[in-house]
Amino acid sequence: MVLESLKERETLESLAKKYELTPTQISIWRGLAMKNFGKVFSSESSQDKESDVDTQILYTQIGQLKVENEFLKKEMR
Repeated sequence: MVLESLKERETLESLAKKYELTPTQISIWRGLAMKNFGKVFSSESSQDKESDVDTQILYTQIGQLKVENEFLKKEMR
């Protein structure tokens, strides 16, 4: 999804709708990706620890968004 947003073939709004996210969340993830792309090819061990923390935070946010999304879907019915 982040790669799709970087290609800029679709708007943030259409990607958000496609992946059931908010445009703000996509922007945040895109910013994190842009900020950390330089570390992808780095062989520093500290990078691995930092990536694990970022990944856990993102998984937590994804879980929270899924729960909120399901709640809102139920409320709309």
